[in-house]
Amino acid sequence: MCAKTIPARKDVPSKDKWDLSSIYKSDYEWEAALKSLPELTKKAAAFKGRLGESAETLLSALKELEKVNLVMETVYHYASLQHEADEDDTQATDRDGRAMMAYTQMQAELSFVDPEIQEIEEEKLRTWISQPDFADYRIFIEKLLHFKQYILSEKEERILSLAMQPGQTAETAFSVLTNVDMNKTFGTVTENGEEKQLTETTWGLFMHSQDRAVREEAYKKFYAKFEEHQNTIAALYAGSVNQDVFSMRARGYKSSLEQALYGNKVPTSVYHNLIDCVHKNLPALHDYYKLRREMLGLAEGELRHYDVYVPLVKSVETKTTYEEAVEICRNALAPLGKEYTDRLCNGLLNGWADRYENIGKRSGAFSSGCYIGDPYILLNYNEENIRDVFTMAHEGGHSMHSWYAVHNNPFMCYDYTIFEAEVASTFNEELVFEYLYKNAKDEDMKKYLLAMRADDILATLYRQTMFAEFELKAHELVESGTPLTPELLRKIYRELLELYFGPEMHFESNSDMEGLRIPHFYSAFYVYKYATGVSAALALAKRVTNGGEAEREDYFKFLKSGGSRYPIEALKVAGVDMSQTGPVQDACDEFKKIIAELRNLIHN
Repeated sequence: MCAKTIPARKDVPSKDKWDLSSIYKSDYEWEAALKSLPELTKKAAAFKGRLGESAETLLSALKELEKVNLVMETVYHYASLQHEADEDDTQATDRDGRAMMAYTQMQAELSFVDPEIQEIEEEKLRTWISQPDFADYRIFIEKLLHFKQYILSEKEERILSLAMQPGQTAETAFSVLTNVDMNKTFGTVTENGEEKQLTETTWGLFMHSQDRAVREEAYKKFYAKFEEHQNTIAALYAGSVNQDVFSMRARGYKSSLEQALYGNKVPTSVYHNLIDCVHKNLPALHDYYKLRREMLGLAEGELRHYDVYVPLVKSVETKTTYEEAVEICRNALAPLGKEYTDRLCNGLLNGWADRYENIGKRSGAFSSGCYIGDPYILLNYNEENIRDVFTMAHEGGHSMHSWYAVHNNPFMCYDYTIFEAEVASTFNEELVFEYLYKNAKDEDMKKYLLAMRADDILATLYRQTMFAEFELKAHELVESGTPLTPELLRKIYRELLELYFGPEMHFESNSDMEGLRIPHFYSAFYVYKYATGVSAALALAKRVTNGGEAEREDYFKFLKSGGSRYPIEALKVAGVDMSQTGPVQDACDEFKKIIAELRNLIHN
């Protein structure tokens, strides 16, 4: 992509930007909502010291609490979306900052709620919430009781609430450094005799280039720039880990991992079992890299880290317009029914999605919804990258999950967990793959799709597990009293690179800088959910496509659960048990099967 084709935000056509008017009609309306928060907070805070008086008092307090939280969520969501779309926009940055400040202040003022509810005698509290009037709040109270042993005193909860905003400094600084400051300094890459801008987004495009010299130049310039900032970035990540450990110790958890998983009732054994299961299946991954080296025509020992993303089938060129990608999603997701596909595709075409890259825009993609308004999708869509069709389907899965959760649950228990979210998104990816593979016009396209699907499962299952293992090691070191230095972080990550990629891969001296550029690491123990998600999604996709109406309805029961069930329970309703290692092993077996099919097509 040439630098001149990457527009400033103001130059992006409105049809290509999301329409945030379903949240607020204007920035002025947002300002009014922001200004209403102190009074709403005051009304909820007026119940301080009275929550245990009676069922009626508690119910009234919960209603006021719901009002202020609903407005706060909406205010924060609107500001955050604007900021993510253009971090260069000072007004958007100001709104995002003020929203965070308002959230911190609200949390501090209402920090008494959780511990005060905890002080109510449990049998009496359960009697109260069994009444019909508490229907919209029952699950909220039940989940609060789950945390009872880790809720601190009112003063302590207030201190932790006040610490929330400064606690985000490491993540915010990392984002600004990599997406704004550094993103302007990566330089250019020469492709077909033309100088093209290297950015966080175009780096992925260069890594898909069939020209190895282009890949090498982009890779080395990209990581050289990260290496220049290694001390700063390592300090930011260490700060994020230290913040996690501080919170863990303040609340009395045994580990940062336990703290991260406890709220979803996910046993730490699920995390450890994932890593152990993937370790046992690393030979299949190493075999894949051997096949990749052979398909790229490289001699033994010559496979490089910048060779792992290029499509293996060189003869297949793809170009899919945004609108064509939407229709692929419509057809591929047909097993979920017309209501599902119509709603998703209409949203993708009419205001849900922010489609293309612009200067200052966050790299990658995400879906973000709240109780008010549409579920929005940030994309950096490139029609020359077929993977972006899968990204559209993936984020569409998140958004539709949000839509069903919002429309089937009260506000206080609508929000599903990330553990579940990665199932709905990866489920859609699997259906898109099956559709494209079934309708492939020739064997070259089939090889192309198989190779791509292998890469996708690899990235979601194996790579995310490697990332998860890195996070675990980093947190365990700090918990044991070992400070995180740039040298130590790079050493840990290089050892994992060598373990997971195996003997076929030759790494550069700064390949381990990859471990310092992953944004998700600033949301601790997040990435493992991609691996469990793809495992559950592959199982459920088979169940739905091979089943009938009952299996599809089971899946929709899962989508509609929202936050009304804990994730492992919700997935059991859909038909998969993630407390066991079976789904992970099945996913590894599916990866082996795809590699075998690909090898067979190549040799025939």
